[in-house]
Amino acid sequence: MQKFLGVCAVILGLCGSAFAADDTTVYEFDGSFDDAAFGVESAIIDRGLVIDYVSHTGEMLNRTGSDVGSDAKLFEAADIFIFCSAVLSRKVMEADPMNIAFCPYGIFVADRGGEVMVGYRNYPDGPMQEVQALLDEIVREAVGK
Repeated sequence: MQKFLGVCAVILGLCGSAFAADDTTVYEFDGSFDDAAFGVESAIIDRGLVIDYVSHTGEMLNRTGSDVGSDAKLFEAADIFIFCSAVLSRKVMEADPMNIAFCPYGIFVADRGGEVMVGYRNYPDGPMQEVQALLDEIVREAVGK
């Protein structure tokens, strides 16, 4: 199933569309990993938001593969930009304090075999859709869509 979803993502990316599984939305990026990461960083900062942390997930996976008995290289590079919006976070948590489970927000940039992608986790219906719309706006700007 994972392979099938990956093939669908590539096909949809070639058509210029986003791939949306139940849990993630992914856009293909026509350029380098570094350019995509810069685009995401810029799009977040341009909205007056602060990036709390950049998780270098690809580096961690590559560094620890042999420690867990794997030689599979999942990504050439993969980073996750972690940030929050005080305005939106307050709004969605006033609607339902349990929306704290979705904070902070993250946008990933990944390179798998030269295919660069940018995406985010999908959120449930209701107030969190406003956060998802913000993530989609940021990612679309970063990938030039």
